[in-house]
Order: sequence, then structure tokens, then C-alpha cells
Amino acid sequence: MKVLLIVYDNDSYIHWFPQGLAYIASALRDAGHEITIYNQDKYHYSEEHLKEYLIKNNFDVIGISVIAGYYQYQKLLEISKVINSVPNKPFYMIGGHGPSPEPEYFLNKTNADAVIIGEGEVTAVDLLNALKNKRNLSTVKGIAYLDDESECIVTERRNLIKDIDTISFPAWDLFPMDYYSLLRMPHIKNDERCMPVLSARGCPFKCNFCYRMDKGIRLRSPENIIEEIKILKEKYNVSYIAFSDELLMSSPERTKELCHAFIEADLDIKWDCNGRLNFATSDVLDLMKKAGCVFINYGIECMDDEILEVMNKKLTVQQIIKGIEATLDAEISPGFNIIFGNIGENEETLKKGVEFLLKYDDHSQLRTIRPVTPYPGSPLYYYAIDNGLLDGVEDFYENKHVNSDLLSVNFTELSDEEFHKALYEANKTLIENYYKHQLDSSIETAKKLYFELDETFRGFRQS
Repeated sequence: MKVLLIVYDNDSYIHWFPQGLAYIASALRDAGHEITIYNQDKYHYSEEHLKEYLIKNNFDVIGISVIAGYYQYQKLLEISKVINSVPNKPFYMIGGHGPSPEPEYFLNKTNADAVIIGEGEVTAVDLLNALKNKRNLSTVKGIAYLDDESECIVTERRNLIKDIDTISFPAWDLFPMDYYSLLRMPHIKNDERCMPVLSARGCPFKCNFCYRMDKGIRLRSPENIIEEIKILKEKYNVSYIAFSDELLMSSPERTKELCHAFIEADLDIKWDCNGRLNFATSDVLDLMKKAGCVFINYGIECMDDEILEVMNKKLTVQQIIKGIEATLDAEISPGFNIIFGNIGENEETLKKGVEFLLKYDDHSQLRTIRPVTPYPGSPLYYYAIDNGLLDGVEDFYENKHVNSDLLSVNFTELSDEEFHKALYEANKTLIENYYKHQLDSSIETAKKLYFELDETFRGFRQS
């Protein structure tokens, strides 16, 4: 079958490589289907361009995957309107973290023919096989669809792929790799090319704001990961790997295993990952540094033990401070993710977060604090519904979640106005701190240039 997969434009200068769609493309191609990628992202194509493209080209199936963001939701509706308006509309399937928790709502809003729920490689192949052989959609596990009476049918959940080493690598050759490899990450040089890689799927923890539906964690073997990295190095000259799974540092033993494998394979790469601060000990971090790690993105979320317990973070303030100090001592940059507005939070918990960010800032990134968002599928989403703070998925997408930096559901004792004022003051302090350092750094660079005749100077430019 002829399949078109759409990479939507999220208005970025350089977009993140669409890993999920690339895995689906690879699985469908392995099954014998003809795959075409429509890169709305790279070219910033308009919806009108997509309409003309669909009219000129015939496809049997069209697919798109979106996360649960407000922008992605609106973009999905715009793209769906175009798909539904063309003659001989292809079979339309959608998937991703956005539609999976609330498939009936998304089926009705987009007029899609099917929602793929959760992990999609096996399900997408089975779905297309059913279409090709005119099997009833009810025989396909892991999907939702509307029957002839417009009733939503959700089929039996498909089991997760146990051995994820068996999944084919992303179909890089179908995508503009010279564009995606321009992604800039912390401590990357101008002449280095970057691509994301998954070291695992899932996460062993269950934070109350996380909308990940799949339970547990499944690890790739170090050998399988190294094979993928070697291909990226040899074929696309990639020298920086951004590990994009929820948690590469899922345990000290796993982290050490990967680092030893990277060192033994002599990969000679830089890399970053998502980490856990209770696992950030000097022995682990020193080994990560030796293996090429330059940045670890930590989900701190809050600097208050009571709120961390409410979040189910399985983390304490003492562990956070100890882990950050150990990371800095190992000369690895830490990423600080802090959110505000979970159940029981107040201006004092926000203040603790700001003070922490100022104290441990190594100036490698602009640090700001965002409000917590109860995305559909998360425990916080269902808490909001049960406590009358949210009237379901339509209320979330159409009324509450209008921007990721604005309050969607207020779990605090503050008024909405007080909440936004507190967040403004917090981020004003953090922004001023960042740009003061940038100014001081630029002036020091100028002094070195003119008074020390610095021949390595490459211009007052931003990259």
C-alpha cells in the first residue's frame, strides 16, 4: 500500500528528528509498503500546500503522530481538516501520546478512521494488513475506531514488544538528515552533528504528572545501541548523541553497563541523557564523563519534600542537592527541570526552586519554571476531573490548555492572577540572571580580544 506519513511543523528553527514516525516508517517498509514522508516541518509548508499535494498524489493510507501539547492539538485539527477535504480521502490513522488516552474524543474531532493506541510498530503493520485483506478492524489489537453507528470501539490492548532489539532502526534514509542533524544541544560545537537515539522504552517511576501509558521499562542491549550509533557516525557523520528516552539512568548498574560498553567500543562521541539524581553518585558520573557524557537533564520538579512526595517522585531535596553537586564536580552540566503548581504548592515552594536554580546555575542553559499541566492519561488529569477542577478532555483542550507556559488547572490555594504573578516574578529573576551572565561573558571576551590580541576569536555572533 502507498502510505504518506506527515511530519507536522511546530514552528521550530531546527526540528527534533521525528523518531516515532521514523520507527513506524521502518516497520511499514519492512512489511512491504511504499512509504513517503511529507516534511511540513523542514519547509514550513502551509496547510494549503498539503491540500494541493494530496490532490496531486494518491495514497492508500495517511498517518500522523502527535504529543499532547496545545500547539500540536491545534495543528492536528488543521491538518485533519485538509485531509478530510480532499477527494478520495485516504484511510486516516493517528497516534502518539495525544490521542492514545482519549481516542474517542480525537476520532470525533479529527474524523480519523483509526487511533493507534500506545506503541505502534506492530499495530500499524497489522492495521494495514487488515485494510489490504479487508479484515474487520475489530480484529486489530491496540486501536480505536468508530463503527457504522458512530460508536467508539476500543479493541484489546496489544502487548508491548518485549525484546526491543528486534525493532528495526528508524528509516533515516527517508528523512532529510542533513537538516535534522543541525540540532543544537548543550556543549555541542558548530562543526558537530547531532541525532537522537533511544536506549530504552518506558520508565520505572510513576510521577503524578506523567502521561506515559505503557508500564515499566524495556532496555535495549548495549550492543544494539552501539550498532545504531556506529551507523549514524559512518553514514551521517554524527558525533553527538542525544539520548531521548525518559530515563537512560534507570539504575546505577544499567548506566555503568552502557558506559563501559561505549568506552570499550571506542565510540568517541559526546552525548547527553535524562537522569535520576538519586543515582547521580561520583562513581557513576565519573564513568559517564569518561564515556563521553557532557550533559544530564534532571527532572527535579520541586525543592520541597512534601510536594515531591505528592508528585510520587521517589526523590528527596537532600538527594537532589547531593546529586547536582556530584554532577558539577564530575564536570558534567546538569539540566534543571522545575515545575510549579502541583497539589499543595504555594509561593514558598516556588521560591525554593528559584533559589536552588540561582545557586547551582552553571549558565549552560536559560532556566525558567513552567506550570504543571495535567495531560490526559496522567494521574493528575484524573485527580482534576474527580475534584471538579476539569470537565474532561474537551474542557482540557478547548478551554484550559491554551499555552504550556500558562496555568491550565489550578491545584494551589492561589488565585489564577496570583499564580501568574508569582511565576512572572520567579522567571523575571531567572531571566535577568541568565542575561547578566551573557553580558558579562561577552564583555570579558571583548577584553581578551583587544587587550590580549586573542587570535582564536571568531566574531560576536550567536549560533
